[in-house]
Amino acid sequence: MNAAVRAVVRMGIYVEAKVYFIHEGYQGMVDGGDNIKEATWESVSSMLQVGGTVIGSARCKEFRGREGRLKAAHNLVQRGITNLCVIGGDGSLTGANLFREEWSGLLEELLQQGLIDEEAARSNSELHIVGMVGSIDNDFCGTDMTIGTDSALHRIIEVVDAIMTTAQSHQRTFVLEVMGRHCGYLALVSALACGADWVFIPEMPPKDGWEDSMCQKLSENRADKKRLNIIIVAEGAIDSHNKAITPDYIKDLVVRCLGFDTRVTILGHVQRGGTPSAFDRVLASRMGVEAVLALLEASATTPACVVSLVGNQAVRLPLMECVQMTQEVQKAMDEKKFEEAVRLRGRREWTHNRPSSFNVAVLNVGAPAAGMNAAVRAAVRVGITEGHKMFAVSDGFEGFYKGEIKEIKWGDRITPPPHPPIPPGGLTSCYGHQAFESLLQLYEARPGYEELCIPMCMLPATISNNVCGTDLSIGADTSLNAIVETCDRIKQSASGTKRRVFIIETMGGYCGYLASVGGLAAGADTVYIYEEPFDIRDLQANVEHLTQKMKTSIQRGLVLRNENSNENFTTDFIYQLYTEEGKGVFDCRKNILGHMQQGGAPSPFDRNFGTKIAAKAIQWITKTLKESYKGGRVFTNSEDTACLLGMRRRALVFQPVSQLRDETDFVHRIPKEQWWLKLRPLMKILAKYKTSYDVSDSGQLEHVTRVRPREA
Repeated sequence: MNAAVRAVVRMGIYVEAKVYFIHEGYQGMVDGGDNIKEATWESVSSMLQVGGTVIGSARCKEFRGREGRLKAAHNLVQRGITNLCVIGGDGSLTGANLFREEWSGLLEELLQQGLIDEEAARSNSELHIVGMVGSIDNDFCGTDMTIGTDSALHRIIEVVDAIMTTAQSHQRTFVLEVMGRHCGYLALVSALACGADWVFIPEMPPKDGWEDSMCQKLSENRADKKRLNIIIVAEGAIDSHNKAITPDYIKDLVVRCLGFDTRVTILGHVQRGGTPSAFDRVLASRMGVEAVLALLEASATTPACVVSLVGNQAVRLPLMECVQMTQEVQKAMDEKKFEEAVRLRGRREWTHNRPSSFNVAVLNVGAPAAGMNAAVRAAVRVGITEGHKMFAVSDGFEGFYKGEIKEIKWGDRITPPPHPPIPPGGLTSCYGHQAFESLLQLYEARPGYEELCIPMCMLPATISNNVCGTDLSIGADTSLNAIVETCDRIKQSASGTKRRVFIIETMGGYCGYLASVGGLAAGADTVYIYEEPFDIRDLQANVEHLTQKMKTSIQRGLVLRNENSNENFTTDFIYQLYTEEGKGVFDCRKNILGHMQQGGAPSPFDRNFGTKIAAKAIQWITKTLKESYKGGRVFTNSEDTACLLGMRRRALVFQPVSQLRDETDFVHRIPKEQWWLKLRPLMKILAKYKTSYDVSDSGQLEHVTRVRPREA
């Protein structure tokens, strides 16, 4: 939430608005006084890395009554506040909408009571409201992710990863309870990310007899030499008779039926705390700026809106449409209409193909990226479920031509013993720009090699996020988190010293994604990238900007530089320039992050993104194999059977690599157009630079999309 507060304050000041903090939520609005204070640029400094919210939050019974709302209206009118940005769940947003609907009546009442004059009533006649959803449960309909959800997943996965090592050592079963009284998102996604054996969520109660099914599954896993079992339970999990399924009940069941050594861990409020993830900081910063733009464009006739994220695009949705749909989910669950509840949550039907036996190979190409193991695991297991024989190719194309190909089973780890080449089938490859070029070469070689006329699909996986045809790549989120975590520590190291500037070099080749988005998440003052050329005058202007900053209460600077941003303005050169020009004003330190950006445990986002796109790729390969199987063999040479699967704005899209050729700068290994460049002005505004902000890509007011039942 702090990143959202910071973005709203700084964007508000940028558009020359007066911005106020309302401390302690609606309670502060009702009580007034020192709870409502004007915000300054400096007052939101050094808060990006802080969890929770620095302006406080509180439940308020008084605001639920008209008398309380009358007091709140009086406090706002006294300060001339006519625009409200509310960050909270469906209760907070419903209250805000009611407040707006009653606004003219409340003003009339205040006028009659003599608490305000006619001029005040006239100048404050309209109240505009925009909402941002802050909820770790991700239980709000209309947005793919709420602020705080990704950070909560980080806390869960950190705990699960730690528990798995001890569980493996002692051959134990662990039952973990995660938050989610009415929504199973955290439980379901963390179960996918850690490879849990069983998961319980409120929206999908297990069928009668689940106890026997679960115990049989756990027993089979142990028989397959799996040394541990993980069961994840949402705190609101119930059975089909609305009876609570508790961790202790599951533990007793496993001990009684199987005799396994079983432990229970309840994560509790650990999930709400800690440092916000890079994803949450970027999401909240984007949403905060979008919220200010929505308020500027609001009129008396536009409905109160909520700023949402769909795929990778910011959208605005009518607040009450989202609230009503969210409440419909709970109503359906209360009435035991669980299929309806799942549909309202936005379920996409899993189309399970009839088993068909083809040979499908998976290989990795290029440098490693966190999350690839999750993608390979999903590809293999979905492929086996579809009836295919799955093969793993060791050491990329080198292993391929040497014949280092091995059949891989459900529970196998990939090892590289040689194996005869596989019979024709499908091929799925993972990794970055090198994989893209390789797949393009395979496609172009089809006329000379009939064996290459098979379905081929590439999954983008690179920390640089430089693959054409996708907004996001597997591995980039983990790398961003590594950068942001290091920047946080570096900034903290300066807390005991005054007037210090840090120059930090990131990876990414010629692609400035890591530097730019990492800079936005870490609160950088300047970011140097190849895509935005800079000269000595720009460097001088940046030094002067930092010199002015050092005269305020914020006496610390952060400068990021992409490794290939400029051949001559190297990290050493920039460090020496800043040191010389800042002499007597600030001193400098430099840090080259290097390969630490490529390692580490994959983030929850990368694990789930890898799992989802790999599953979707295998389903596409199955469908394409069936369509191209004629006369006892697979043959297809059309361009739409050699594809890259990528996230394009709102959807996952299969794109022929031959069509992406013209969109790629092969010399510098980057796409010719990159969506994240539109985030750079936002980063500059939040760092107090005077710049223009392109609003052409800002969200437009839409309506909530409902997933229709199958029969419809």
